[in-house]
Amino acid sequence: MSLNSQSPMATSAAPALLTQVGMAGGAAVITVSFIHPIDVVKTRIQISSEYGRLGMGGTIAKITGDEGVLALWKGVNAAWLREASYTSLRLGLYEPVKVMFGANDAGAPFYKKFAAGSAAGAIGSVAGNPFDVLKTKLMACQDHWRRGCVGLVEGSQCCLASRGILHVTSSWALRAREGYVTKMACYDQAKGVVVDATGWERKAPQT
Repeated sequence: MSLNSQSPMATSAAPALLTQVGMAGGAAVITVSFIHPIDVVKTRIQISSEYGRLGMGGTIAKITGDEGVLALWKGVNAAWLREASYTSLRLGLYEPVKVMFGANDAGAPFYKKFAAGSAAGAIGSVAGNPFDVLKTKLMACQDHWRRGCVGLVEGSQCCLASRGILHVTSSWALRAREGYVTKMACYDQAKGVVVDATGWERKAPQT
């Protein structure tokens, strides 16, 4: 069978909106569970000159020695909420928003894809911002936060007391939106080039 022949995957109907959002959020939650320790180490190095001097290996050793191994997963519950809101929306809404903007048509100009990615990224970033701030606060905290829902509530109360949940919404939303729109619009445009050059279907597995 030739590469450009249609397969069941290539001709199947697009999944429903809730299915796309759910799959995007589920995949993101699973992924962040594994990479969260790296994020904790990165955050400590960024905000502390002491950890910066220690480097990655020294930071891991200090965190686990002073706070225990589970400290590498500090704030993971907030990270789950962040991925379930921000990532699920920005990824799950991209295709429907593309249709609304006319960016899903063959030969659609790049600016329409850019606008669709910007809209999806903005919606997701506004929804996920409170959880992102909370996640960062929990990761940076060197105290012995209680894990689970209790620790999440305590962290939320701390952020609210310092007005830290919402005050960076605009800057973080701009960063998240522009980062996402660049990735998705460029990916979509590059995929179109590959499809035009090879004759493959846009929804074929190899693309």
